[in-house]
Amino acid sequence: MSWKQLLAARNVHTHQTSRQELDDLRAVIRRDLSEDRRFATAYNAALQTAKMAIACAGYRVGAVPGHHTISFECAGLALGKQADGLVGFFDVSRRKRNIIDYTGVQIATPTETAEVLGRAQDFSAMVETWIQANYPQLA
Repeated sequence: MSWKQLLAARNVHTHQTSRQELDDLRAVIRRDLSEDRRFATAYNAALQTAKMAIACAGYRVGAVPGHHTISFECAGLALGKQADGLVGFFDVSRRKRNIIDYTGVQIATPTETAEVLGRAQDFSAMVETWIQANYPQLA
């Protein structure tokens, strides 16, 4: 497809860029390739894993303030003792993720990112094993 065809289909519009626009995009790219984004993405994987455990237990956390904290607490209820320590760890990770997403840059260190990634992977494997043992029809 050509630019002319894309214009005719209204899929693109002519645009005059600026140094500021490109600098803003560069900042987004740096953020998305950063330890901070890797940290936040690994944290989100753990949050989605918690949602799986909650769903298997027959619940869903509402869209209420503090729903991330509640999600990990509920996952702990569903999983029992095997989840000991994870609720606290992911709560600390949640606070750091909030800073990353809402107020700061260059917050997460490579060591912290590796730890949250490793724990999120372990958590996912634990929940999948738990689902297989307790809800095989959902595995």
